[in-house]
Amino acid sequence: MAETRDRITLTGLRVRAHHGVFDFERRDGQEFVVDVVAAVDLRAASGGDDLASTVHYGVLAEEVVAAVERDPVDLIETVAERVAAVVLAHPPVEEVEVTVHKPNAPIEVPFQDVSVTVVRGRDGR
Repeated sequence: MAETRDRITLTGLRVRAHHGVFDFERRDGQEFVVDVVAAVDLRAASGGDDLASTVHYGVLAEEVVAAVERDPVDLIETVAERVAAVVLAHPPVEEVEVTVHKPNAPIEVPFQDVSVTVVRGRDGR
């Protein structure tokens, strides 16, 4: 994560969407669970008790859900990149870590979860 140690975290956002490589996944949809950790310098917001100096986590949650619900893609990697771009569109965010879980992935062996995590920053990495 970025140099700042301050974070805004959204954990366990549940979204029904139609991503996957199989026809039935796109047709029937399934639940995806998204975790977002945004690195934000919170000193100005906390020092001035000023919402405009931070990221409104309610708005951010709605934007993340909308990004996941958008047009279907094959890979949860693509969904994670999409969410990262949405979070980084907020100027105070320096870096973001996004994890997309697919707890009902079509895997033939017993498992608890499948997830992909991306870390993206303003520097383009």
